[in-house]
Amino acid sequence: MPLNVMDAHFRSFGQMVLPELVKQQIGVLGMKSMADGVILKSKTVTPIECLHYALSLPTAVVITGIDKPEVLDQAFEAAKTFHPLNREQIAQLSAKTKEAAATGKYEIYKTTSHHDSTAKHADWLGGDTPAVQKLAPA
Repeated sequence: MPLNVMDAHFRSFGQMVLPELVKQQIGVLGMKSMADGVILKSKTVTPIECLHYALSLPTAVVITGIDKPEVLDQAFEAAKTFHPLNREQIAQLSAKTKEAAATGKYEIYKTTSHHDSTAKHADWLGGDTPAVQKLAPA
């Protein structure tokens, strides 16, 4: 699920879904720690801060996209320098992103269909079933 430094401020998976998964002992795969780099365009946090934040959450793993050697190096640096963030450090990062995150502008997977391949290819869903066609003819 998407878990990042901006998530807590808008339609939060970390606040609404993560606690329930932890309670039910369901392993969580954290992703979108930088929202495909879009969060970095807010100029509020660094890649290392994003990764350290995500790594500090109760997840089984944090998945980070690596599309070039520099990004791989940054992931190694984040792993080498990682120490779980305490509540105060998490609160500081959250405060840094609060204004930029308030509307979901930098979490476009929450606010647009940009990443929704099904929305772009409605034919993938197939047609209505005969039962639906009978209830609501086109």
